[in-house]
Amino acid sequence: MLGNVLKDQAGAEVFEAVEYLRKGYIQLRREEDPQLRSDLERFIRELDPDTLTYVIRAFSAYFRIVNVAEEAHTHRLLYRTEQEGEAWENSFQEVLTRLADYGITAEQCGDLLNHLDISPVITAHPTEATRRTLLQGQRRMFLKVKSLDENRLPPFDREALERDLGVDVQIMWKTDEVRVRRPKVEDEIDNGLFYFRESLFQAIPRIYRRLEQALEAVYGAEAPRVPPILRFGSWIGGDRDGNPYVTADTMAWALRTHKREALAAYLDRLSQLHHVLSHSDRFGRPSEAFYEGLEHDRRCFPGLARGLQQRYFHEPYRQKLRFIRERLLRAHAANETRLAGEIPGAECDYAYVDETELLADLDSVAESLASHGDRAVAERELKDLRRIVETFGFFLARLDVREESSRHTQAVEEILNARGDLVPPYASLSEDERVALLTEEIAERQALLPGEVELSPETRGILDVFRSMAGMQGEISAQAFGSYIISMTRAASHVLEILWLAKSAGLLGKNPDGTWFNALSVAPLFETIEDLQHVEAVMTGLLESPVYRGLLAALGDEQEVMIGYSDSCKDGGILASSWVLYQAQRQLTELGRRYGVTVRIFHGRGGTVARGGAPTHKAILAQPPGTVRGGIKITEQGEVLSSKYANLETAVYELTVMASGVLEASRCTVQEVSGDREEFLEAFAELADIGERAYRDLTRETPGFLDYFYEATPIDGISRLNIGSRPSHRQKEDRSLDSIRAIGWVFGWSQSRHTLPAWYGVGTALEELIAGGEDRLALLQRMYREWPFFNTFLSNIQMSLSKANMDIAAQYAALFSDAERSEAIYGKIRAEYDRTRDRILQVAQLDGLLEESPRLARSIQRRDPYIDPLNHIQLMLMRRYQDPELTEDESQRWVSLLLRTINGIAAGQRNTG
Repeated sequence: MLGNVLKDQAGAEVFEAVEYLRKGYIQLRREEDPQLRSDLERFIRELDPDTLTYVIRAFSAYFRIVNVAEEAHTHRLLYRTEQEGEAWENSFQEVLTRLADYGITAEQCGDLLNHLDISPVITAHPTEATRRTLLQGQRRMFLKVKSLDENRLPPFDREALERDLGVDVQIMWKTDEVRVRRPKVEDEIDNGLFYFRESLFQAIPRIYRRLEQALEAVYGAEAPRVPPILRFGSWIGGDRDGNPYVTADTMAWALRTHKREALAAYLDRLSQLHHVLSHSDRFGRPSEAFYEGLEHDRRCFPGLARGLQQRYFHEPYRQKLRFIRERLLRAHAANETRLAGEIPGAECDYAYVDETELLADLDSVAESLASHGDRAVAERELKDLRRIVETFGFFLARLDVREESSRHTQAVEEILNARGDLVPPYASLSEDERVALLTEEIAERQALLPGEVELSPETRGILDVFRSMAGMQGEISAQAFGSYIISMTRAASHVLEILWLAKSAGLLGKNPDGTWFNALSVAPLFETIEDLQHVEAVMTGLLESPVYRGLLAALGDEQEVMIGYSDSCKDGGILASSWVLYQAQRQLTELGRRYGVTVRIFHGRGGTVARGGAPTHKAILAQPPGTVRGGIKITEQGEVLSSKYANLETAVYELTVMASGVLEASRCTVQEVSGDREEFLEAFAELADIGERAYRDLTRETPGFLDYFYEATPIDGISRLNIGSRPSHRQKEDRSLDSIRAIGWVFGWSQSRHTLPAWYGVGTALEELIAGGEDRLALLQRMYREWPFFNTFLSNIQMSLSKANMDIAAQYAALFSDAERSEAIYGKIRAEYDRTRDRILQVAQLDGLLEESPRLARSIQRRDPYIDPLNHIQLMLMRRYQDPELTEDESQRWVSLLLRTINGIAAGQRNTG
């Protein structure tokens, strides 16, 4: 189909160019041919900009079509498994069957379900290179492919559907894949809402129904009731770390926009339900409690009541649904008024205040239906509506707020200086002195802020955020916010500073009886290797504080802690990062046990292995035994969002395997589970130490290495790509390793086919450990077979090694202006790549990478010959656009083509940062 579109829409010359490159690089994958390689590179150099644009777009379009085909194929396999009456891998039924085999009773399973609180958190991290317009087009194609696969269509209908699919390919071809401007925060908020609208509202009821069916299949009549287990979170509009465009006003706009989306979904479902609940009171009298509620509604809305009495005289449920609809419409109108910057008037009276009132009304309908023998009716559409309301509330997704720790320290210091009653100044206090001061002031001082005093815009901005949080909890919902996340947490005072500032906004304090109230959950974020190593010390300092424990008790003694995969990997390499993250989780769980606190770990994962990416179910089971205790938060970023949630069918699958993974990993809440084996921990600790030294030797000790990164990867083009509102560097002109964000770091190495953050140092570590004695290799092989963490770790690295291409990486290395250093750095990387591949195959006892994951291996192999031409085009463009003899216009034209190659390669690899 794509070939036909190319011929018809781009012309024979473009089609022939694409075919020549496609066949040529496929041939090179089969057999190296220096003359053919030279001919292909010369052909690329001689393409004019217009033809080159079409060629790049053709390969990018191919990947989008392949992504649709692979997703449809996966769905087809799951569908066929279900048709045959079997449980697919990691489905609810398979996992519950395993739990039953472990001896988990129906009652214990109910207790286990009551522990579950699973929260995928969507973020605005700029890693999604595919425009939403194209995602919508891919959704249309997916549905048509699904119909062609699943339905026994008559020949005429099949031909018509295939023609229609060809038209969709043509539309995709005519749609620009590159954004013309960098998205604003408001655009990112709207992009996030796309997934709720497109799939999540529909997915949630299906997931709960599948879980209920699986429970009944495994436990029969004793199957426990399913409580709410899923909530969504969001950082979009609340993530202020490094993003000057996220303000208190932005945050309020995000929450009101969230509310608009949720209410619109409920109104739509309510209209459908109105057609279903046509019961007449002549054949089943509703309960007295229901009638009392209905009478109250009639008094509130007398005009509406008269019309309903005439139209639905004997249909009380339809009357009730119309009153519910009216209250929702008024809530919607009030929200729209506030979005317009105005104050709601009397026309919004009797609007629902929050989701609890709506749920109470829905429950009254369900209980009344059950009272006259119609429980089965209540278990259908009405229950589905209730499920989405209890999941999304009036807040849609609980908004996390994030800010960097030093910003709070500066704000506290400025306010205390303005107050003028602190000697010596806050900046000169030791950590113990800061903790003592903040704790005392939170507990005892009433007025923390000085009266009329000038504060800097930065400090006013931070105070405005806390005031807005207090106001929005009352306006939207008590659940409107998730946590206030402190990035770069390095001391207990960083957490107490937040509480000190929050007290000034009325978010926490003491009740008249001396007990604490607290409407703010604070989650310290530990990111770098050093920070993660200080988790125990920082959290112990907080949990030893009576004031902090009092505030935590007001939140039900639940402490959220976020751990960062991206920055820790960028800082110390994949081995050290994986190890300190693993240790931190064990330490946090033990601290929670010691202090009687429930610790909920928030996993800051990205899409790639270097940023914590892995198959969801397997990644959850690979966490330290006993650390997943029902509550878990996981960031869903960039390209992960579209690959998981752009299609309803895939969203159902992904959320199912996430929930089933947490269910299985949380067995420790009801049954004793075995812990880690000490010899395995000791061996990995040794690997981590060796791997970190090797990684730091490359990234921090090798002369010219950062210059190599900036010149031998398209990081300059990535920073120009309009994929996020946040800058690619923490400090604009600072090109240090600490300044560049982990997203850009991983994205650049991925594009240039090095992928080194995901594997560098592993080969050296394995080789040195194996050399330590004859029994060391056998130990590592046993670890791979018997330890889920190590097995998952090496499996993920196999994927990253498979996506790398050292021959293409060598050509990027040649772009580095210092040829001598380029040769040395590339040589070091190439040697480590070969070493890592060989040692992993030795430990895993495999003949080739991804031998145990044949579907993934085939997917990568299928894509590689199509990514290769884009890499070679990108290489040519990187050389060309920096030519000092070009005019500004000429340079910009080549840059625009470079950006298209970045989009295309990202689509082909199915990940970016």
